[in-house]
This record gives sequence, C-alpha cells and structure tokens, in this order.
Amino acid sequence: MNPTNMAKTMVLKHALRRPYHALTTTASEIHSLLYTSPKTFHQYLTSCRDFKSLLQIHGHLVVSGLKEDRSMVTHLINAYSFFGKCDLARSVLDSTSNPGVILWNIMIRAYTRSRRYKDTMRMYRCMLEGGLEPDKYTFNFLVKACTGALDLQEGILVHREIASRQLECDLFIGTSLVDMYCKMGQLRYASELFDRLPSRDVVACNTMIAGLSQSSDPHKALEFLCSMQLWGLEPNLVSLLNLVPAVSRLADFDSCRSIHGYVVRRNFGSAVSNGLIDMYSKCGDVNAACRVFGMMQGRDDVSWGTVMAGYAFNRCFLEVLELFDCMKRENLKMNQVSVVSALLAAAELRDLVKGKEIHDCAIQEELHSDVLVATPIITMYARCGEIEKAKMLFEELQGRDLIACSALVSACVQSGYPEVALSLFRDMQNENLKPDWVALTSILSACAELSSVKLGKSIHCYAIKTSIDCDTPTGTALVSMYAKCGYFTPALTLFNRMPYKDVVTWNALINAYTQNGDPYHTMEMFQKLQLSGIHPDAGTMVGLVPACTLLNDLDQGACIHGQIIKNGFESDTHVKNALISMYAKCETLSSAEFLFNGTQLMKDEVSWNVMIAGYVQSGHAKEAISAVHQMKLENLRPSLVTFVSILPAAAYLSALREGMGFHASIIKMGFLSNTLVSNSLIDMYAKCGRLDLSEKCFNEMKNKDTVSWNAMLTGYAVHGKGDCAVSLFSLMQNSHVRVDSLSFISVLSACRHAGLVEKGRKIFQSMHEEHHLEPNLEHYACLVDLLGRAGLFDETLSLIKKMPMKPDAAVWGALLGACRMHSNVKLAEVALDHLVELEPENSTNYIVLSNIYARSGRWGDVDKTRSKINDSGLKKTPGCTWVEVKNRVHAFQVGDQSHPQLESMHLLWNNLLEKMEKMGYIPDRSCVLQNVEEEDKDLFLHNHSERLAITFALLNTEPGSTIHLVKNLRVCVDCHTATKYIAKITNRSIIVRDAIRFHNFEDGTCSCKDYW
Repeated sequence: MNPTNMAKTMVLKHALRRPYHALTTTASEIHSLLYTSPKTFHQYLTSCRDFKSLLQIHGHLVVSGLKEDRSMVTHLINAYSFFGKCDLARSVLDSTSNPGVILWNIMIRAYTRSRRYKDTMRMYRCMLEGGLEPDKYTFNFLVKACTGALDLQEGILVHREIASRQLECDLFIGTSLVDMYCKMGQLRYASELFDRLPSRDVVACNTMIAGLSQSSDPHKALEFLCSMQLWGLEPNLVSLLNLVPAVSRLADFDSCRSIHGYVVRRNFGSAVSNGLIDMYSKCGDVNAACRVFGMMQGRDDVSWGTVMAGYAFNRCFLEVLELFDCMKRENLKMNQVSVVSALLAAAELRDLVKGKEIHDCAIQEELHSDVLVATPIITMYARCGEIEKAKMLFEELQGRDLIACSALVSACVQSGYPEVALSLFRDMQNENLKPDWVALTSILSACAELSSVKLGKSIHCYAIKTSIDCDTPTGTALVSMYAKCGYFTPALTLFNRMPYKDVVTWNALINAYTQNGDPYHTMEMFQKLQLSGIHPDAGTMVGLVPACTLLNDLDQGACIHGQIIKNGFESDTHVKNALISMYAKCETLSSAEFLFNGTQLMKDEVSWNVMIAGYVQSGHAKEAISAVHQMKLENLRPSLVTFVSILPAAAYLSALREGMGFHASIIKMGFLSNTLVSNSLIDMYAKCGRLDLSEKCFNEMKNKDTVSWNAMLTGYAVHGKGDCAVSLFSLMQNSHVRVDSLSFISVLSACRHAGLVEKGRKIFQSMHEEHHLEPNLEHYACLVDLLGRAGLFDETLSLIKKMPMKPDAAVWGALLGACRMHSNVKLAEVALDHLVELEPENSTNYIVLSNIYARSGRWGDVDKTRSKINDSGLKKTPGCTWVEVKNRVHAFQVGDQSHPQLESMHLLWNNLLEKMEKMGYIPDRSCVLQNVEEEDKDLFLHNHSERLAITFALLNTEPGSTIHLVKNLRVCVDCHTATKYIAKITNRSIIVRDAIRFHNFEDGTCSCKDYW
C-alpha cells in the first residue's frame, strides 16, 4: 500500500470510529459538519488545535466530497504542517489532481518549517520534473531551506536559478539571499547583494547587522547601524537585538550604554532587556546586568536564563547557584539556558552535591534527555571526578552526537584524566563518529598531558587523512602537542608550514618554551611575533611573564608589565595572576600583594592560589594559611591546587591542627583520590611528627606513583627510621615502581640518620650497577655524611677524591658535620677552607668549627674564628623555636626576655633544673662558644629557644599531652640531653623537628638514639 492510500485509510478510520465529542469543537457543531458549507470547514480547519480532531475533520471532508476543493486542500496542508505532520500533508498534495504552484509552495514551506531541508529540495526537483515553473515564493522558501541546512553549495545553485529568472532584485528574495550568505560567513557576497537591492528596508538592514555581528570584524555591525540611520531608516527592536552579539564580542561598554540609552529613549520596554543583560555581562559589568534584571517587569524563564548565563560568563559561579536556588524556592520554570548555566557553575566549583541537585531538576523539567542539557550533565560529573557516572550517562544518551563526545573528552582532559579521554576517543572512532577539529584539539591536549608523542603522531596522521590538519585550530593544537612534549623540531616545522598563523598559534610555542624551562627561546619567539605584524594578546603575556620568573629578571618583568598596561591587558585575570606569581617568585612580595589586593575584578580561585603559593615559596607560611581562611570567608571554595599549595605551609610550620583541618576539607570535597593531594598529605604528616598518619595515607592510596613512595621514604628518613626506609625501598623495587634519583637521596638520607653504613654502601653502588643512574652531588653528600658520622674518615676522603665532579658545599658541609660529631679538628679545618671558598657568606660553617674548637677547649681558636665572623660582617642566624598552643603558633628566640609569662617560665625551669641535677644532669658547656665564666655559660644554655618554648608549652597545655616544637637550627647537644630529662620528669612526649631531622623524646630517651 502506498503512503497516500495509507493516509486515506488512517483518516477514514478516525472519521468513522471516533465520537463527535472527542473533537475540540462542540458536539452540536460536529454533528452539523455533514451539512455545513466549505466556508465553515475553513473555519474549523483554521481553529483546530488538536491533531486527532484534524484527522476527524479530514475524514468528514472525504465523506462529504469536499476534498478536491483547492482552498480546502490548501487549509489541510497548512493544518498538517502546523502539527509537523509533513508526510500527511504530502499525501493530501499527492491525492490532489493537477496541484498548482501555490500548493507546491505550501508543501515546500511546510518541509522548510519542519527543518526537513533535504525533502524541501526533493520537492523542488519533483516540481520541475512535473513541468511547473517555480515563482518568487518558491525560491524564497528554497533559500531559507539552504540557510537552515547551512548548505552553501546548494544555495549557490538556487541563487543561479534566481538570477537566471531575474528575481535577484526582488526585495524578499534578495533579503533571504543576504541572510543566507551572512549565516554562512560569506559576507562579501552578502554585501554585494545588499548593494544591488532596488530599495532598502529595515528588514534587509537587520539581516546585514546580524551577519556582521557574527563576522570576524564585529565593528562593522556598529558602523552599519550608523549608515542605516543616515539612509533615513529607524532601527527597530530587531536591529538592536541583532547588534547584541557584536557589542558582546567587542566587550564595548560604551556602545552597550549607548544602546541602553537608545532603548530607554524609544521606550522599547522590557522586550530588549534580555539583550541588555547579555551585553552588559559580555562587557564584564555583571552588576549592571543584574540591575537591568532587577528592574524588569514580568521576568520570564528567558530572563532568568540570560542573567545566569551572564554570571557564568564572568565566572561568578556562586551567584549562578544562588539564582538557581532562588528559582527553585519560587517554583519558577527552568529552561535549557538556566539549567546548563547551573551545571557549568557546579562543574567549575567541583560541587558534586549541587550538581546532582541540578541533574534532578533537569529530570523534573524533562530536559535531561535533550542532548544540549545531557552533555553538560555528563561533563559536570566528569569535572567533579565521577568519571564512571559520566561514562554511564554518556552510553545511555540517545542520539549522542560528536559535540557530546568531544565535550566529554575535553572534560576528562581538564579534570586530569587524559587516559580516560584517550579511551573515549577510541570508542568514538569505533562508533563511526568522525572526530572534528574540536575533538582533535582536546585529544591532542591529552597526548601532551601524558607526553604521548607516539599517539600524538597517530592523531596527526588522522588529521592529514581527513584534510583538517591545515585548519588553524588543528594546526595550532598539533604545534602545541609537539612543543609541550619537548619535540620542538616537528613543532617548528608545522608552525612554519601553516598557511595562516593567528596569535593563538604563536602563543602555543611561547607558552611551550616557558613550560619547558627555556625562557630564552620564549623571548625570541615573542620578538618574532612582534615583527610578524600580529598583535600579542593576553594569552601571549601569560606565557611571557613566567619566562621573566625563570630568568629571575625582575627588570625584564617590569618592562613586560609596562607593555601589559599599555595594551590594556592588566584587567585580564590570567595576566594579573601571572604577574602576581612573577613578583612573588622574584621575592618582591609587596608588589604581588599590591596587585592582588588592587584587583578591581572579582578575584577567582586561581588568583588566591597564586598568592598562597607565593607566600609559601617566600617562606611566609602563616600568611599563606591566613589567605586560605580569608578565601573561604569570601565564599570561594578551595580547589585541588589550593590544597596542594597550602599543605607544605602546614608542614613547614608543623601546624598539625591546621593540616588535619585541610585533610578533613579534602575528604569532604572529594579530592582524596587525587595522587598529588595524597602525596602532599604524606609529606605534611611526616613533617608534623605524625609518621603513623603518613603511613596510613600511604597505605590507603589506590594510585601510588614514584613521588608517593619517595614522600614516604623521606618521612622515614627525617624520623630516623632507617630500617623502615630500606624495607620500603626494597618493596618499591619488588613492586616494579620506577626508582628515580630522588628515591636514592631519600633512602641514603635515612641510612645516614640511622647509621646504616653497610646498607647505605650497597644502595649507593646499586644506583649505577642495577638502575643505570649516575649519582649526583646530593647522593655523594649523603654517602660522605653516612661514612663521616661512622668515623670512617679515610674512606670518606678517598670517596671525595674519586668523585667525577667537583665537590660542592653540601659535600664539604657533610664532612664538617661529621668532624663535629668526632671532634676532628684537623679535618674540620680542611673542610672549612673549601666551604669558605664555595659559600663565603655562610656563617654557619664558622660556627660549627667554633663548636669543634670549644669542645676541644681551644678557646683561642674560638675567639679567632668569631673575630673572622665579625670582621667579614657575617651574622649568626639566631636560634628560633615555634610551638603551637591553643590554635596559635608562638615563636621564641634565643635569650628572649620579653614574653609576658617569662617569670612563670623561669620558676618552672628552675624547678625542672633542680630535679634534673638530682637525676645526674651535667650541663655541656662546650655548646657555649663564648669564653666566659662557667655560671654565665649555664645562663646562656638556659635561655636557648627550645627550652623557653618547652617551659611555655608545659605551662599552657594539659598534663600528659604531646608537645610539638619546630626549630630553625640543629638542636645543640646540651638541649638534646636536657629535653630527655624533661620528658622523663614531666611524663610527656616532646617532638622536636630541627633543621636536620625529628627527635621524639619519651621516657628519658630520644628516637635518634643520640645519633644525629
């Protein structure tokens, strides 16, 4: 049975089967259908708003014999097309004898309105084959179909037919052609057609404005609007709405305000308010957009969606979620834009709980199955680390397209899951989805993240085969991939072969050179960029500023800062963050703080992270922790980068309580599975004296890398757990984890702290023999320290002489430290001679030698050494100890007499000293370098910073609680002895982290076993 007969059968069944009262009209009216006139049928067809009723009316038309009436057929086709039932409309046309051009035009229009553009063109060809001559209305609909399909080739063919019939100058057809060429980016043809129009009206002008607004030079849209007014044409509401993309893309605040004023003067009302909200948002003035929104009368779902999109565009993600909550409270209808904006905000904030709530809302609004909403739902889960959930939703998505695939691949790359991105890319190819340049740029980023040049080359081959390697975005992504992987030769070859290079292409090389630590080539590429005539943009400066940091050239950085101000890039958040980072890393923290605090635009999480990292790198750990708390007060959620940056600050201060608080936040926010964060936690707990918690974090990690093992090895080393470190090192090798240079430094350091000479020797030898790694100066310094501490000075000197490179200060310093342990004056003097040559401004070396002289009773040499220090202007670093009591860190310097509790502290100390002396304590006065009376030496010892800190902590903490101290210098022999007695007397555990290692004093003993 052919489609026409099937349609007839369907119509008749409805006509005979369904009761009259099922129609939208009344029963009495339906009853009279059989006895009514064609005019009344026209009225019923025009007013029919129910498809089933339309079928019944059609059935009655067939029964009454009116189906051949041309006017009735026209109304039937229109009615079926209104319900999107083009096939039924076509059956009506096919059942009509000798249909004229008007009916064919109605059918062509129906297909075009239903976006069945291929059927439109087939209908046109059938019309020609039937010998009918198309008129201007036919061509108008055909041009619209080509425009909707974005089919330029077919559009040009239709244009030729129009020109051959001399219909090109018809205002309606001409305007449609202008619109087609504009939407396909062919503005030259559009302008030529517009200029040939016999008359220009506002509709034609609006079409040109819309096209120019989307062009590469949106300024022309503003110029065209001025020309339009000079021609005597008054811009209408559509003119202004079409201008919105141009003003938004230009971020032209003055034009935005001018348009706003025009709207107010012409009293356009709230119809253009959504456009104003969008314009102000894109111009960066989200507050003005919010004011327009607030003054709107009768806000609808479009208004809410527009303002939410505006906040999202300006990265005000918390505000987006607040608006989402407000819509939920007021039970307002949500559209695609509002849901997508809320999902974007949740994804950027990594707020999985809110993301799930938005997902539920999308389900309630029946928007979740729409691919435009489903795609951001999937990417939200991926960005929040729920990769499996994202993949499951993606696989369940009906009609998933290339855009959804590309979005998920990109989200996986951005969230640090490049392996998953590569897997999805392979699945995409297996499903015969041909990746476009968007998918390729994302997957090439994944290749760069994994340093997978081999896979990158295969993607490159695919791009060549599909002829998209010459596209500027794809070419730029290929250049970036090769460069980031360190393969600059193919990157430069591709770069030089590209027919067109934009500033983004140049930036790819500039940024890659900086990321690979080659600031000289960065500067060279920047100079070439300037000579090319292409203007640098904000992205260029983001790559250029860190190069100045690598060069440690603050003067060059200041010059670049000047260019940034001159070119108007200073307001760009990424540029400002790069400048803050540069000043902080170049130890000009005041300039960094000035820029940070002077930021007019809202500071984002990156700005805070850069400032926090700057504080940490400059040794201002307390300020870094304060910045994190201030960040939270300003309603910004710490990110993964925040925690990786701040945990070293807690470790530096040995601020266990702060570190545990950060750990709790990490668990709450779902970052614990991230390897970088877990590695930082292992390090933090070890440096805060909680090796047990370090071990717990290490053992619970699912994805350990080499850094994880090294962090645990370092923890064992600083705690003097040599045997544990050696066992872990063996397990690391047996687990086939890659052992690197740092692994050997950590395990050798553990051996030297524990005096494991034989094991240390074997590990050092295995470095070259088994692992094919060449020892560097740090490895030699560890072995020198290990042998020297054991008193094996002949072997130590032999090792130093056989070193393949010249010994540095670390090697000679290790020897000097060993001489201090064994009071080897002669060798200490040799070591000092070399150290004076290598680091003449380091007073610590002189002080160590003075200590050795003092222990040997050579006070004359002590005085001479101290005179050299004074004569050369060197200053001894004063001893300082920190202790955390009641959530506050207290600092004590040697000889500090200013503390408000000093009297109570002295009384406690005298009480302790009396008990210590009864237990056999004898002060080791050799630790005092001054040649003074014995009683005065005792006074010096009693005022060492760690003793002041201990007495303060004993006065202000609960009995039996552990005391944690951090000292900036190596603990002296006498303080080490005294602390053992204090721990015994007070029944306290006292953990001291000095400049070298941890000492855990408990019940009269120390974890170092007096070997440090």
